[in-house]
Amino acid sequence: MVDVRGLLCPMPLVTVRKEIEKKNPDTLEVLFDEPGALDNVTRFVTGLGYKTEVVKCGPDFKLVMKK
Repeated sequence: MVDVRGLLCPMPLVTVRKEIEKKNPDTLEVLFDEPGALDNVTRFVTGLGYKTEVVKCGPDFKLVMKK
């Protein structure tokens, strides 16, 4: 699980990109508090071939990514 809550753009995208480059996970969950960052990361990982699902978690969002 990667927590990017509280990070300002472009850091959520940079953080997720580094995690993918480092571990090349088949699945990854990312916590967001900013819808704009969620949209940017979703577009990025979709381009990498991940299927995505967004789950609302109180005031935050969880992006579930699967290859």
